[in-house]
Amino acid sequence: MESGIRQVDFSRKLFGDNFAWGVSTAAFQIEGACDADGKGLSIWDVFTGKKGKIANGETAEIACDFYNNYKRDIDLIRELNIPNFRFSISWTRIIPNGTGAVNQAGIDYYNNVIAYSLENGIEPWITLYHWDLPHELELKGGWTNRNIIGWFSDFVAVCAKAFGDRVKHWMVMNEPGVFTGAGYFLGNHAPGRIGLKNFLPAIHHVTLSIAEGAKKLRGILPDAIIGTTFSCSYIEPYSTKQRDVAAANRADALLNRLFIEPLLGCGYPVKDVPALKGIEKYFLTGDPHNLTFDFDFIGIQNYTREIVKYSFFTPYINARLVKAEDRAVPLTEMKWEVYSPAIYNVIKKFSAYAGVKNIIVTENGAAFPDVVVNGEVDDPLRVGYLQNHIEQVLKAKNDGCKVNGYFVWTLTDNFEWAEGYRPRFGLVHVDFETQRRIIKSSGRWFASFLKR
Repeated sequence: MESGIRQVDFSRKLFGDNFAWGVSTAAFQIEGACDADGKGLSIWDVFTGKKGKIANGETAEIACDFYNNYKRDIDLIRELNIPNFRFSISWTRIIPNGTGAVNQAGIDYYNNVIAYSLENGIEPWITLYHWDLPHELELKGGWTNRNIIGWFSDFVAVCAKAFGDRVKHWMVMNEPGVFTGAGYFLGNHAPGRIGLKNFLPAIHHVTLSIAEGAKKLRGILPDAIIGTTFSCSYIEPYSTKQRDVAAANRADALLNRLFIEPLLGCGYPVKDVPALKGIEKYFLTGDPHNLTFDFDFIGIQNYTREIVKYSFFTPYINARLVKAEDRAVPLTEMKWEVYSPAIYNVIKKFSAYAGVKNIIVTENGAAFPDVVVNGEVDDPLRVGYLQNHIEQVLKAKNDGCKVNGYFVWTLTDNFEWAEGYRPRFGLVHVDFETQRRIIKSSGRWFASFLKR
């Protein structure tokens, strides 16, 4: 089992002076202050209020209270020797209704976060969209409405003009495969829509919005370093049988290739997933060109691998995941397999694309059942997870892959979407009743690694 603290036989220096080390967060998961200072409703504000959608009926109304205590948590980032801080912008803090009037209080807040980070020698990396679509835009169709390309582009422009004088690194969107799949096909994430009739237009409009948002950034900030991030699972077939191998290929196309390939000019992987053919009816003249952008970097976010086998009864792709808990493998609190070679393999896969110039691992981490004992949190499983995955990143780099950064998910325990507060991914433990912070052993280990 990949666990336990060990004396690592590699150091930060082996990655080179220009390798970016950081920690990642998301606005909705940490900020709280759900209606403070003019903020509008997001789809997640609404979704968490619906019965049965979130574990234990929990909400993110307070979460980690980062909005009111951002200085405390940025101080922790400094204490942990972490030089780069990735955070997202809440669209509804900036433009409460999604379009129209700009909320100056929201601009001021993020200006303060950026300024305090820079004061402490911490470089801000901004994610423009991390799932919290304005509810008012969802009422107009959300990502199924083609007008959202313009709405999103306008939001990007406001952020670029407000923060671009100090922020160099930008990510347009976070994990489009997750928020379209879970939110517009399966319905277990906000906004809770179901079926291909929602999923297909959402895919196309999101991809167009990523490209258009990046072009808007480039036009306003010609020297900005622009990327976007993708969730990536290493896919392996259950057996060497041809039908399992083909099923794994279809799953890979859907989970790993669906957005990156059209953005690189390769088109959607329709040949591998014929159910995607219906996306063509949402195309307008010029869309193949409008889908593409030459990104400075691609963010990949990997946590595990998936084993896939053929399934006659699974519609559209005739493939299903073999649950990790049924495979007698080490698990995280999310019931994801602990398998560090997965990150090596996804880096290698994405590095092979000719259009990918640079890769940053923008999320990697694990949730384990942490316990506070005598005011401390000892989490050797997380330490082992980080050690093994960072070692695999180094292996990928040494093998010639274009990887030049690694960000841990996440700084503090937070609101983990539909799972509520039970899964704890943080380097820092949070008591959500008192908002007390405790740096875990994993946080201390990462701080020591970065200092070395």
